[in-house]
Formats: sequence, C-alpha cells, structure tokens
Amino acid sequence: MIRVPAFPTKVSRHAALLALVLGVVSASGFAPMGLWPLALLAIGAFALLLPIATGWRQAAWLGWLFGMGHFTLGNSWIATAFTYQSNMPAVLGWAAVPLLSLYLAVFPAIAAGAARAIAGKRKGAVLALGFAACWIIAEWLRSWVFTGYAWNPFGAVLLGPDDRPGLAALAPFMGTYALSGLAVLLGVMVVHLLTTRAFVAASLAAFLLAAGMYWPAGEGEEGSLAVTIAQPDIRQEVLSDPLHYEENFQRLAELSLPREPGQTRLVLWPESGMVDYLQDGYPQRYYNSTTALGSPEFARARLGRVVGEGSVLLTGAVDLEIGPDETGYVRALGAYNSVTAIDAGGGIVGSYAKAHLVPYGEYLPMRWLLEPIGLSRLVPGSIDFLPGPGPQSFELGDHGRAGIQICYEIVFSGQVVDPKNRPDYIFNPSNDGWFGAFGPPQHFAQARLRAIEEGLPVLRATTTGISGIVDAHGVVRARAGKQVRQRIDGFVPPALPPTLFARLGNSLPLIWALFFLAMAAVVIRQRPR
Repeated sequence: MIRVPAFPTKVSRHAALLALVLGVVSASGFAPMGLWPLALLAIGAFALLLPIATGWRQAAWLGWLFGMGHFTLGNSWIATAFTYQSNMPAVLGWAAVPLLSLYLAVFPAIAAGAARAIAGKRKGAVLALGFAACWIIAEWLRSWVFTGYAWNPFGAVLLGPDDRPGLAALAPFMGTYALSGLAVLLGVMVVHLLTTRAFVAASLAAFLLAAGMYWPAGEGEEGSLAVTIAQPDIRQEVLSDPLHYEENFQRLAELSLPREPGQTRLVLWPESGMVDYLQDGYPQRYYNSTTALGSPEFARARLGRVVGEGSVLLTGAVDLEIGPDETGYVRALGAYNSVTAIDAGGGIVGSYAKAHLVPYGEYLPMRWLLEPIGLSRLVPGSIDFLPGPGPQSFELGDHGRAGIQICYEIVFSGQVVDPKNRPDYIFNPSNDGWFGAFGPPQHFAQARLRAIEEGLPVLRATTTGISGIVDAHGVVRARAGKQVRQRIDGFVPPALPPTLFARLGNSLPLIWALFFLAMAAVVIRQRPR
C-alpha cells in the first residue's frame, strides 16, 4: 500500500510554505511583469528543497505546491473572463483559477518528484540537469494531456524586449519546452553558485545572462507584401450586442479603407470581427438574425468594397454546421470559429476552422451534467463550437501563403504549421478583450515564441489589443497596445528557411531532455553519492 507523505515536522511545514511562495514569485517572469531574474532565482531556490525532501513522493508534493503558486498567479487573468457573461456569477472566476491550478500543478509535481528520484540528495549540476530534463517532459505532457493547456511555458521568461529575442533566440535549435528546461537549468545553477559562495562565477553567469537577454537583434529584411491590420477597440461588453453590430462593422471598415487609389494589400481583422454569416446555404432565419440585409452575398460584397481592388481580407467569422436534429427539424447543430478569406469581388477564397478549442470557453464538456446545475461556457450561444481539421495554409496568390492560428491555438508549440504546406507567415486573429491586464501581453509573448521557433513572421489582429507584426526572429516590427483604436500599415517580414524545430517538431525538446539526463548520468558516475 502506497502512503501519501505528510509534513509532520516544523521544518517540513516551512518548506511547504516556501514552495508555494516561490511558485508565485517564479510566475513574475511572465509578461507583463517580465521579472525574469526573480523567476530564475525562484525556481533555483525551489530546487534546493528537493534534496532535503524525504524522498520522491515528498518532493512531488513540494512540486505540486510550487505549481499551485506558479499557475494561480500566471493564470489570474482567467478570472476576468467571468465578468463578461451573465450565465454564471463573476465570483466563480476567482474560484476557477485555483481550481485549474489544482490540476496544472500536477506537472511541476511530476518534474520535482522525478528529479528527486534521479538526483537523490545531490545538488549542483546533477540536480540542475535532472530537474531541467524532467521539466521539459512534464511541460510537453501538459501541452497535450486532456487536450492540453500549454499557456505560459517557463521558457517564456527568457524572451527579450520587443526589439530583441533574448535567450529565446535559441528556440529554433531547442523548441519552447527545451527552452523551458534551459531556464530551469540556468536558475538552479545560478542559485547553486550563490549558495556555495562562488560569487565570482555567479557574477559572471549573471552578466552573461543579462547580455544574452539584451543582445541586439540586428537589422531585419523588409518584406514586399503590404499589410493593414485593424484593431477596432471594440470592448467585450458591446462585441456581442446586436444593437452595436453595425457600429462595430463601421469601426473596422473605417480602419481598413485603402489610403491610395489602386493600393493592394493583405487586410487583417480580428477574431469576432465579423458577426455576419458569410457562407451560403443556411436557413434564411439565421441570416435574418445577424447578416447585413439578410444576405450573405451582400455581406461579402461590402467586405470586398472595403478592402478595394486587388486586396484580400482575412477576417474572423462564425460558420454553422446545419442538419436535422433528432426530431427532423433542420437547424444549427454546431458552429465553427473560423477565418474566412474574401477577395475584392466578395468571393470566398479560403476558410479555416479553429481546431484547438478552449474547454469551458468554446464548448462545455459534459454539458448533460453541468448545464442543469447552472454552468455554461463563456462564449455566448447555446450550441458548442466544433473542431476543425488542424493547421492549414491558404494559397492567396500575390498575397502569399497564409497559415492560420486562431487565438489560443498559437500557444501550442509544434502544432501551428502544416509541415507539408509551409506558409509564408502565420495570421493569429484573437479576441483578448476577455482577459484583463495579464492575458493579452502573455498571449503576445507566446506568439513571438512561435515566430522564433518556426522561423515565420506572425501577424496578430485583435479586438482590443495587443495586435502587431512580429518578424521571424521574434522582433516586434509594429505594435498596437491595449484598448486603443489603431490601424497598422506595414509589410509582412520575410520567412526564414525551415528551422531545426520546424523539421523535427517536439521530438527536438525530447531529444534535449534525453541529453540532459545523459549528462546527469555522466556527472553521477564521476561524483558518486
């Protein structure tokens, strides 16, 4: 029979509290705070608790407490989403964050318990390498178990300011999850040097870290494909209000008109940018409820007139799955969170349906159980969204090959590009108006990570910010901040050749995990317990 260890001693209770506090501090490295030195020191200090644990089970318990603090602060923006819907009390949001953290903390617990099993009571390089390897594997597991929740990989703390990639420049050769392992390795080793009073070595390591984080990125090439990004600053409280549908459309249209006769561009609108149904073939009652003049042809034609001759619009939209229900009545059985490509003539030249949906946001798991007790999903509507087929690329002729990732999809490392049809750029439309102060900058940071590791520019259009143009090195060429109405005119930066990560995907960080484990084994053999 396996016994779950408790903390019977005073020292152990202090260790538990310290683990929780260090978890909170470690999340300060994420945007918008960006306190990466504190984050590295916090995870390094936490690692010192593992050798003093009575065994791997107690170490896992400490890791779970660390994870509770880490994810509760890092995901605090989720609580704000509950204030924008009427089906559930807003106070439930403050319960949702720690409840989610109860589950997410399992993954740091796995990393901590496994690292203690590997390193035993050893410190220094063995602990650093073992913990880094286990963190990589745990973070990779977090990205896909139960559909995955990859938000805020720890490697994001190594992302530099807008004009330079920082140590995240290593992502093409490591992948994001191995970059997280590197951050753990660096944090543990710096703290080890400090605690062993190797102050000269610690100072040198700190200098090299700072130099890497702020090393200039160099001058990037200018692209030739013109792009206009519209950020309308449509607040969440009016976005889904039928009284504001036309006003919202006009806000977007005014930001998107050509400024010169004959100007040809790629025009980008955000997720939730278009309430009109653009596809043909639905029962007329659906068009009457939202679509301009009840006609999808008219809705598409006026979009074409907005962007002008020779241009293409990519806009967030909603498509419906129509069919008979169990009574034979023809109705919408589901919906797709989509991006639709519209040419100047109002023709549809491509459509992509979001594949990685947000549980409780875009669909309600176990609806039969949760709906009767008053729970609902956060996005308005009574039918669930359905998943699309996965990453796809649009062939847009002179406007290049567009890869599409809607909102939350961009955070999933290794799952954003069709490797058989590599795009020239990734378009990431989003509605970040739900997510308070912390969510939008964290989302933007993770979009920058995708650009770096894939070697592809990322173009973001959001309802309320942060929108922008990110080049293939992760440098922000243009940005529209939060809660401002702004138009971005620029050029799509060129793509780089496929990176090592683009070729190997998440096999690459797992290879790095095995390498770190092998190095730990070498050190153990040279320095037995």
